[in-house]
Amino acid sequence: MSAPTASTPPATPEGTLRRLDWKVIRRLDGALQGDYRTLFYGVGIDLSDLREYQPQDDIRHIDWNVTARMNTLHVRQYLEDRELTTWFLLDLSRSMRFGPAERYKHSVLVDFVATMARLLTRGGNRVGAILYDTRSARVIPPRSGRNQVLRLIRDLLLEPDGSGRAPTDLRVLLDAALGALKRRSLLFLVSDFISEPGWERPLAQLARRHELVAVRLWDAREAEMPSAGFIYVEDAETGEQLGVDTSDPVFRQTFQELAERRQAALQAGLARVGVDLYSVSTEEDLVRAIVRMAALRKLRHR
Repeated sequence: MSAPTASTPPATPEGTLRRLDWKVIRRLDGALQGDYRTLFYGVGIDLSDLREYQPQDDIRHIDWNVTARMNTLHVRQYLEDRELTTWFLLDLSRSMRFGPAERYKHSVLVDFVATMARLLTRGGNRVGAILYDTRSARVIPPRSGRNQVLRLIRDLLLEPDGSGRAPTDLRVLLDAALGALKRRSLLFLVSDFISEPGWERPLAQLARRHELVAVRLWDAREAEMPSAGFIYVEDAETGEQLGVDTSDPVFRQTFQELAERRQAALQAGLARVGVDLYSVSTEEDLVRAIVRMAALRKLRHR
């Protein structure tokens, strides 16, 4: 899928942030009534106290050593961080440029990251990012303030230089995070998870040290092939081309089953390491997606 045409004015950081302030963040303030705690739940750092377990408590806060001594379930209570540090671990590989020209997966990534960064920095919190483009992982140190949000948007709006093609390997991104993140933080891993295998182990290590949320961006055409006759499809990352007959119902059924198996394997892999997965489609309204995410996180962390 192509980027916006030459007649479309290029997006700017200021223009993008103004659009999101007006069309997304104002609506979120109304829908969530300013209660964003459900999105950022579970990020307390400093141990405050111990008390007996109650049904609504997060089982991850159970102190098993104290429980064994007291013969009664006890949970650790934490002081909320006044200055929460959030990191965005971002997959900027070529497959993220797939989708409708006006809203491919990368466009959704920009809007999601800018929105979440804006919400966090409004409260004085710091946000940083690690940007991965299959060749390297680049760190943007965490800072607070509107200028930091603009910095993130500016870097995300840069077009790839087009040099070289390689399959996505999320291990590079996750290993970079393991090396860079020393203090417990809130992490948003945003990707389409089209990757070489082997990312589960570093993800599990990150999940043990941090509050980690996985956000999968996807497009409906990746899950169900439309009937469009004989076409050539190109692997966005390797450039390999293949001719396929999309009018063949057997081919379309096989394509759909493979997509379903990939999704099931992804969900199982994340569940094994205790990471919540939230999927956002290129066709979904971002406000509805974030409100849904908040509701699901609230249910899971009761």
